[in-house]
Amino acid sequence: MRRLVMAFTPPLRWLPCGNCPRQASLVVLLWAIIICMVGSTAKPLVADEIAHQWSQEDLDSANVYRQLQKRAYLAADERLKRIESLKDPASIYSYQETQRKRMTESLGGFPEKSPLNDHVIGVLQADGYRIEKVIFDSRPRHRVTANLYLPDMASSSQKVPGIAVSSGHSRTAKTADYNQRFGAMFASHGMAALVFDPIGQGERSQILKTDGSVAFSGTTTEHMLIGVGSTLIGKNTATYRIWDGMRAIDYLVSRPEIDSTKIGYTGCSGGGTLTSYVMALDPRVYCAAPACYLTTFRRLIETIGPQDAEQNIYAQLADGLDQPDYVFMHAPRPTLISSTTQDFFDIHGSWDNFRQSKKIFGRLGYPERVDLVEIEGSHGVQPEGLATITHWMKRWLCGVDQPVAPIDLELQDPASLLCTSTGQVLTHFPDELSVVDLNSQVSEQLAEQRSNIWSRLSSSEKRKRIREVIQLDVSNRQDPEFLPRGDLETAHGKMSLGMLVTEGRLVPVAMIRSSQPTEHWSIVLSDSGIKGANEFTQAIDDRLLAGRNVMLVDLAGQGITTSAKPDLVLTDWKTCYLAYLLGKSMVGLQTQDLLVARDFLVSQQTLDSKGTSQPFSIELVAKGQVGVVALHAVAVDDRNMGRVTLNDLPPSWTSVVGMRAPTGLLSAAIHGALKQYDWPDLLTLIDKEQLSLNE
Repeated sequence: MRRLVMAFTPPLRWLPCGNCPRQASLVVLLWAIIICMVGSTAKPLVADEIAHQWSQEDLDSANVYRQLQKRAYLAADERLKRIESLKDPASIYSYQETQRKRMTESLGGFPEKSPLNDHVIGVLQADGYRIEKVIFDSRPRHRVTANLYLPDMASSSQKVPGIAVSSGHSRTAKTADYNQRFGAMFASHGMAALVFDPIGQGERSQILKTDGSVAFSGTTTEHMLIGVGSTLIGKNTATYRIWDGMRAIDYLVSRPEIDSTKIGYTGCSGGGTLTSYVMALDPRVYCAAPACYLTTFRRLIETIGPQDAEQNIYAQLADGLDQPDYVFMHAPRPTLISSTTQDFFDIHGSWDNFRQSKKIFGRLGYPERVDLVEIEGSHGVQPEGLATITHWMKRWLCGVDQPVAPIDLELQDPASLLCTSTGQVLTHFPDELSVVDLNSQVSEQLAEQRSNIWSRLSSSEKRKRIREVIQLDVSNRQDPEFLPRGDLETAHGKMSLGMLVTEGRLVPVAMIRSSQPTEHWSIVLSDSGIKGANEFTQAIDDRLLAGRNVMLVDLAGQGITTSAKPDLVLTDWKTCYLAYLLGKSMVGLQTQDLLVARDFLVSQQTLDSKGTSQPFSIELVAKGQVGVVALHAVAVDDRNMGRVTLNDLPPSWTSVVGMRAPTGLLSAAIHGALKQYDWPDLLTLIDKEQLSLNE
């Protein structure tokens, strides 16, 4: 059928001109018939057929996650060299301050403290302690729901230690059985415990359906979606969680029954993450016990990979901030690393973390203040682990160094522990501000600052600023080499697959040549990479018939370059977060790949007998968030770039910040981009005649 179509394709010299209306009408009709014939016979590209063209070596070499792994290991090695140089207390304390500053800056900083506006909503009486249902403000109109487990003996005249308990990634948060056990165990041993809901969990879901129910069953999914907008304004899901943890301490020390000099902190899994952060940044935490989290980034990256949004701080690997540093920053205050043998947070990494920490505590003169307990079992605080954590807290907060035995604990009906009438602060309080609302407020402030700066920059200064934001180096690029990987017959004609090799990067491409001799190319991009040609069947045929060759590309995080099966909600999030840990963005990596593809096409221009280049142009056609990449490529380096056609782009990054659930947009987020520019600002660097939006 393709040969038949091409046989009826009018030669270029027969194209209509403005003064020949009957000829124009006839050609338009003929083209319409041809397009319908092609569209009716086109079959989708079969992903398996494409996959079979790549060798295992190709798959390994093109995998962006593996390439980033190598960079991460180099960063980890450099950090270890620096750690070995910390031989005395002065150098260690200086290191602590440097790392705290870097960590705080990467998190986007914290707000001024505001009144807690705390209220006790109700009280439950248990055996030897009571449970107060508490609500307090973390920020104005941004509330935290919590349960305070308070021993009966506690009073203003008989103060007790207070321990903040961060929840893991359970949907029920403070009411989950393991969190109730933390509170009940500590209270049974004469210590108060404040178990609170993190954002995205318990009564503090930030993304609700119209009926008030939670939109996502997975709390990590909600955290990562919250992280998209947070990233764009230079913050992190962790920024909000850490501040909640610090405000939980504020609440504890505000209570007359709590000894403010004896504050502890603990939590399991995601709660172990938050414990690690807060103990590193808040000096009021004297004794800490992060559970089922601490390992090393090397072991994490080698095994399960980076986890959800708040467990990755921007550029921390590039800055030499590894998980043992959370323990270092807490030194010499006591820290217990609580682990389980079969945890998915690798136990060998936990022991490596402990060995590094033991050295630092020893060099400070307090080796006894850091320890590790390994309990047989899977992820989660086992009864023996809870007993050991309780022993640790009693030893350092109460001065009682005696073994603590596992015991059966009384648990409450989860519904009885809720603090709101609707089960969610967003529906209980009409004026409640979600993290999306808070991010939007920051975004509005940045827009005003940004417009004043951007308008004063020259075009070259703007391009320089963009390259800095996405970390793009356009200097000294070499012409890519093409490594062929076979041909496929498709509805569009013969597709040639291959790898573009340059500067250690492999970029998979597929090329379909028009039957007409031509030097004109269309690079067709989709969020699915080469397989996304199925979304462009008509567009590809139109361009082939019009005498343009077509190139499809697997940009970083697409097609065979991905670390796992693509996630429609979160995209290739493991690769995205590994890049984030290294201070890079998928937009930057993908822009680099797109320019590699452009450079290859430019290098393939042919010369006539006189040594003159033939007519040549490159068109970009993009659908989805990859359009942001196309815009960056043209804005920073528009050599040989012609028309740019973009479909289905979100209106702006600012609009993404305001989305309740920005699904499919994680890879399009650049840390702190909105401090410098919004992507529509790139349009000022592109000829309006060159651009077509939402065709």
